Amino acid sequence: MGLIWSLIVGAIIGVIAGAITGRGNSMGWIANIIAGLIGSAIGQALLGTWGPSLAGMALIPSIIGAIILVLIVSLVFGRTSKK
Repeated sequence: MGLIWSLIVGAIIGVIAGAITGRGNSMGWIANIIAGLIGSAIGQALLGTWGPSLAGMALIPSIIGAIILVLIVSLVFGRTSKK
């Protein structure tokens, strides 16, 4: 049951990060889950585990990490698609 909660929270974090950056419309649900889970790991590694926590993820650092990840990925793929 813990894995399901992690996937759900990861998807929500990915959707929030996509909405904040304005790049969420082009991402599918799987990309949102991946962005949320990897962004959570990045955010907690950089900022720690402060703030409210859900499914083992500190929400505020996780959202910030997911925003960073979405911006970096969109920058990389945006540049490669223009060539």
